[in-house]
Amino acid sequence: MTALTSMVHSETPLAAPHPVAVSQDPSGSLSETGKLVRNVLHSLEDAKAEDIVSIDLRGKTSIADMMLVASGRSTVHVGAIADRVIKACKEAGLASPRVEGIPNCDWVLIDAHDVIVHVFRPEVRQFYNLEKMWSGDRPAERGARSSA
Repeated sequence: MTALTSMVHSETPLAAPHPVAVSQDPSGSLSETGKLVRNVLHSLEDAKAEDIVSIDLRGKTSIADMMLVASGRSTVHVGAIADRVIKACKEAGLASPRVEGIPNCDWVLIDAHDVIVHVFRPEVRQFYNLEKMWSGDRPAERGARSSA
């Protein structure tokens, strides 16, 4: 199976670009999850989302395959980004993603089944630091590797 890879660049100089592997099926077309990730990434870029980071969740949890985290400059910007992501999900064939946080727009969570999108105001993103929580190995994994 081949993979189409696109790079997601972060605006902060400390964060390295994170590749997003988008799966293709044997016929060469994008998988449903791949189409969704592609649509969401384009919507984030079109809405001028900042510090876009992708986290591959495959093998870490069963809640989703991919997590995308992005920032908006203000609550209005976060809301606009979220609206674009929701439209992108619908364009990819997802009837109705679950959405939390729209009334305040400090942190909007969009659950698109295999893809979870978090859109934060920068201060809120820094406080919760989801990238650190999901990017590192879980303690159980580290213990299993060292005893092997």
